[in-house]
Amino acid sequence: MQEFSYIARNAAGERLAGTLVASSRQEAVSMLAGRALYPIEVEVRSEPRWRGWGRRRPRAQQIAVLYGQLADLLRSGVPLLRSLEVLQRQTTNPRLKLTIEELRARVEEGASLADAMARDVRVFGEMAVSMVRAGGEGGFLEESLDRVAEFTEKQDDLRSRVAGALAYPAILAVVGTSIVTVLMIFFVPQFAELFSQLRQSGHLPFLTDWLLWLSDALRQWGWLLLALLVAAVGLARAKLATEAGQRWRDRMKLKLPVAGGIFLNLAVARFCRVLGTLLRNGVPILKALEISSDATGNRMLAAAVCEAAENISAGERLAAPLMACGHFPIAVIEMIAVAEESNTLERVLVEIADGLERRTWRQLDLLVRLLEPFMLLIMAAVVLAVVIALLLPMIRMSSTI
Repeated sequence: MQEFSYIARNAAGERLAGTLVASSRQEAVSMLAGRALYPIEVEVRSEPRWRGWGRRRPRAQQIAVLYGQLADLLRSGVPLLRSLEVLQRQTTNPRLKLTIEELRARVEEGASLADAMARDVRVFGEMAVSMVRAGGEGGFLEESLDRVAEFTEKQDDLRSRVAGALAYPAILAVVGTSIVTVLMIFFVPQFAELFSQLRQSGHLPFLTDWLLWLSDALRQWGWLLLALLVAAVGLARAKLATEAGQRWRDRMKLKLPVAGGIFLNLAVARFCRVLGTLLRNGVPILKALEISSDATGNRMLAAAVCEAAENISAGERLAAPLMACGHFPIAVIEMIAVAEESNTLERVLVEIADGLERRTWRQLDLLVRLLEPFMLLIMAAVVLAVVIALLLPMIRMSSTI
């Protein structure tokens, strides 16, 4: 059952609003008619909660498989409603099963596949909805579903490769920090009493004295430092949640010495792939630019794309405003300009995305390969500094004896 909010008029023409519970929108309209009300607007007020354990939404890989299977069934002549029923019955994942069930219910009420997907845009995405709508209106729904499945798989694969590449350096950072913290809090204080006489006489090496002071500070004020760190992280997250904070973060990401180029290439690749895929599926260019601007994941690039859309609506081409923003690589701009001249923009955009992703992956792989030994060297240097700081007084004491 779902809760619906409605706006309706009674026999006297008065405007009424309220809520009711029904299994479908059609049933809600029938219930209003039974109350002698003429519905003006009936919308779902609260979507049903996900059931079961696991992720709140189905994984991208599962959604991609759903697109591909639905395209195969439709291509084989199976009606849409029957295809969704078959997919719902054969799906074992509870989250995906519930998603297909809701999709089938909306189609059964009379909605098109794109409209049914748009009701759950957090799962399917605006790009997929637009491509499916274009395919349904243009008579190539199966092809659109196949392309959405291919795009979803590629994007999920790219995210997985990036996350996998950064996992090992992240683990090294966590383990190294933990080891140094344990050494400073529990191991180093054991030598404080041993070195007390050298400290009083002024013969304690500076490195050892500094290490003992830092260890003592961590033991006494570590909780305060941890609280300040948590507060700083919370304040930073709250600041970055604002529009100004997000713009500052996106601007800084592009200005980072080495990683900035990787962030830029990934954002441009996402933009080119989404825009090329949408244009290939018959989505108008202004609508395609609106969707692809959000797909960049960077507000600086999104603003440049929105400005380009305004220029295109005035009759200009795409390449000039993208070059004026100063963020897009010159090579990409040149390829877009040539593609506009030869009327092959949708194909060239996808090729640009493929090339950028390959180049970015090579850069990321090289960066991770350099980052791993660099972090190991930092860990070794910190541990070595602790060991030397503890050995120097012992060497001085033995030489004195």
